[in-house]
Amino acid sequence: MILIVAEKAIAGQRISSILAGHDVPVSMERGAKFFSFEQGDKQFITVPLRGHVVNVDFPTRYAYWIGTDLRILAKADVEYKDSEKPILDFLRDIAKDVDQAIIATDNDREGESIGFEAINALKDGNSEIKVKRALFSAITPVDIESAFDSLVDADENLSDSADSRREIDLVWGAVLTRFLSIVSGRMGKEFLSMGRVQGPTLALIVNREKERLAFDPKKYWELAAVFSKDKSKFEASHKNGRFWDEAKANKAFDCKKPPEGKVTKVTKKKRVLKKPLPFNTTSFLTSATSIGFTAGRAMQIAESLYQSGFISYPRTDNAVYPASLNLKEILTKISRVAELKDAVNKVLALDKIVPSKGKSTKDHPPIHPVSAVSKQKLSPEHWKVYELVCRRFLATLAEDAITENLSVEIDLNSQLFVATGQVFVKKAWKELYPYSKANEVFLPPLSTGDAVALEKLDKLSKQTTPKPRYSQGSLIKKMSELNLGTKSTRAEIIQKLLARKYIFGKKALEPNKVGFAVIEAIEEHSPIVSKSDMTARIEKEMDLVAEGKKTKEFVVNESRNELSSALDKLLEHKADVGSHIRKALRSDSILGECSAKDCDGELLIRRGRASGKRFLGCSNYPKCTNTFPLPQKGPISPLPEKCSQCGNLMIHVGAGRRRFKMCIDHNCPSKEEWKKRAEAKDKKSG
Repeated sequence: MILIVAEKAIAGQRISSILAGHDVPVSMERGAKFFSFEQGDKQFITVPLRGHVVNVDFPTRYAYWIGTDLRILAKADVEYKDSEKPILDFLRDIAKDVDQAIIATDNDREGESIGFEAINALKDGNSEIKVKRALFSAITPVDIESAFDSLVDADENLSDSADSRREIDLVWGAVLTRFLSIVSGRMGKEFLSMGRVQGPTLALIVNREKERLAFDPKKYWELAAVFSKDKSKFEASHKNGRFWDEAKANKAFDCKKPPEGKVTKVTKKKRVLKKPLPFNTTSFLTSATSIGFTAGRAMQIAESLYQSGFISYPRTDNAVYPASLNLKEILTKISRVAELKDAVNKVLALDKIVPSKGKSTKDHPPIHPVSAVSKQKLSPEHWKVYELVCRRFLATLAEDAITENLSVEIDLNSQLFVATGQVFVKKAWKELYPYSKANEVFLPPLSTGDAVALEKLDKLSKQTTPKPRYSQGSLIKKMSELNLGTKSTRAEIIQKLLARKYIFGKKALEPNKVGFAVIEAIEEHSPIVSKSDMTARIEKEMDLVAEGKKTKEFVVNESRNELSSALDKLLEHKADVGSHIRKALRSDSILGECSAKDCDGELLIRRGRASGKRFLGCSNYPKCTNTFPLPQKGPISPLPEKCSQCGNLMIHVGAGRRRFKMCIDHNCPSKEEWKKRAEAKDKKSG
């Protein structure tokens, strides 16, 4: 019997059905799913896993945070423990009947590690099993059949590389998280997490915020004019651009009388707008976040579309389509999608299809569609990502866009103004890819010597602005540049920082006071934890493991030594670190002054010892027992105004579109409308 190891159930079923030539139903035995089919005289069984089926963890004697010496923990051995026992027991039971095992998990380091977890379980029951690897970048009949016709040896070095990351991240994460949580007194559900990649990533966000806070804005002035010719109005701005001296701006502003200008120069130029590069993981996530997705959600959906056989593998650094990829065949397939048909036909109508090229790697192909699926068969979110991938693919195959750009200089009483226009000569890829704006600015026909009337002239007072906060997309791009994490983990790291409430915001990532304090304390006492060069260096070491040039044990022990050195410095200053973070925690939990009569306390966000639920309580407890219930989900921040009906504190709850204002007093008359809505909702549902 030949056993195939798939990463997830949906992939296992598709692979089995493709190889069998018909739909293969799922079977279940002792809690484990499998797919059984025949191919000629060969019997196959496909066992899907659930991602990793073995956890990397410390022995149970290190489970207690208080009382465990962190210096010992940094050097402690780790264990690989079954996390999906029914699946692993099933593999061990059937191993005696297996002649060959084929790893058909995702074609990357993590997939190789997951595959070997299953192989190790099989070899517990049959050490003679032959092991092969099926390599593919899309779950389509062509790709799967080709992969199984040309099996290769499984790569244990690649698996070791992934496992070295798991061990390193476990040790760094456990030691740093326990240290910060213990010294700050933040234990339980709201512990303070920290890790090898989390630290430098949070430092990027905090340091950008520090730049913004330290930024000294400078005032400047601009002159904006509206001219007209033959009743057609158009905008222009002073050729000088920004005036840093208001006196000079005022002098230039005096040019408005008499209100007539003269065209002194007309320049026409054609500009080529290069078509975009094929999607790699970083550029895909950057684009997906720009249309409203979080990086984590975008990757989840892309993985689902891959497992379903609609797009190629979404974890890749490659931005060059391989010569073997049949572009016209893919175009023909997706032309069956009604919403894409017209766009596809425009590409197929080209005399020659030449794709754009970015950085080439020995990785998976760029992310691209591999089969057609109708909009009706996908959820709105899945369709949005599928369409993004398809349209990016089409844009990379289209022609470059061409614009005609017009620059017109106008002399207004010896002050020069410039009007610019842009029209498309050829929209090309811009017509197929609506995520990139195709702006056109039309000017009336203007020639040198023409007179134009000044309709309006404004002096605009402005000031310089700091660098913007990182978005999820721009942060992932920066992480990629600094080699922080991998294409597979960057979105997860950002999600962890959001989940631990170090940062908040959907479009712009902003650190809270605790995030600030953690990075400030680390940078002062053990800066290696927040520096990207340490993490990037370890990433390169893990690459050497994959290449067989270093062993997993050597690289893991090397990183443990670095951690021990960093920990020694933190322990030496643990009192300062703890004090700094506790001050931030207290400051972050204060929402306002206590409203009880004759009380000078502050209302703090607290949690009940038994229930764990958050509420507002007075800092003067037990002298003052003033309390208010709070919503249990979403970030909470105080508002400057007081409730117009009861005078109590007003707060913001939630983030983004779900953010709302409320009075903290549940007995406030303002809550009557809420109660009416709730009652109406209950009646409707009843």
